[in-house]
Amino acid sequence: MDRTALVALLSAALLAGCGRGPRIVVGSKNFTEQVILGEILAQQLERRLGAPVERRLNLGGTLLAHEALVSGAIDLYPEYSGTALTAILKSDPVSDPAAVYDKVRPEYERRWRLTWLPPLGFNNTFAIAVRGESARSSHLSTISDAARRRDGWRLGVGYEFLRRPDGLEGLQRTYHLPLQGAPVSMDLGLLYQALQGGQVDMVAANSTDGLLSKLDVKVLSDDKAYFPPYQCAVVVRERSLAAHPRMRSTLEELSGRISEDSMRKLNYQVDGEHRPVREVAAEFLNGLK
Repeated sequence: MDRTALVALLSAALLAGCGRGPRIVVGSKNFTEQVILGEILAQQLERRLGAPVERRLNLGGTLLAHEALVSGAIDLYPEYSGTALTAILKSDPVSDPAAVYDKVRPEYERRWRLTWLPPLGFNNTFAIAVRGESARSSHLSTISDAARRRDGWRLGVGYEFLRRPDGLEGLQRTYHLPLQGAPVSMDLGLLYQALQGGQVDMVAANSTDGLLSKLDVKVLSDDKAYFPPYQCAVVVRERSLAAHPRMRSTLEELSGRISEDSMRKLNYQVDGEHRPVREVAAEFLNGLK
């Protein structure tokens, strides 16, 4: 089945099963951070509005989540500004966070009548990381520092990083990192294990990874501002906002309230400590009072 057919099938299935009425349907993509955020949004709406909220979490990748929103299968989901710019709008990466948001927001409104609410407060961009001992012994603080290393780096990356317009090719054009052979691609969940075990000595990870709050690793500063910003924000259908007049203000209570450090800790509580997502989300919201 091709991707277009898969998107259509998913959207039809979601619409058939939602039983819409006044119910609000919250979606998310299919990785831990998104599921946590989807649950936080769902509980926030339940607490503040007292409305029935249906969860359609773990939908799939960016295209599937976006199509579910456009089709009306879901009312809202969390998205990243840089992903919207490059993957959905097919535009070139831009390094200024405000410029990215200011381009994405009106385009989504014009094309699909979708509203971007103010960002939640964190930026989940790529993070080039090395073992802490390597950073200390070689006095590394930036990616440019790493580019001056004489011995090549054994680089570990997620599968998408090799193909993304903001991935390896552009990174090498910008920094010319010396590499030992081709990068080793693997599941994102295995990157830190490979780094700690010595199979690689540098990884292209994500800045809100939970393990960054626990392991002895050093995230190197992107001193040439290569990676575009990925501010996370809630994207919601205009029709849904009109149907639930207090929805916008309820969701905007979360704007600016989730820092990168907070997101790392939330991710670790689920992935590292194996706590239930609903429990982690509820604890976070209770802490905001």
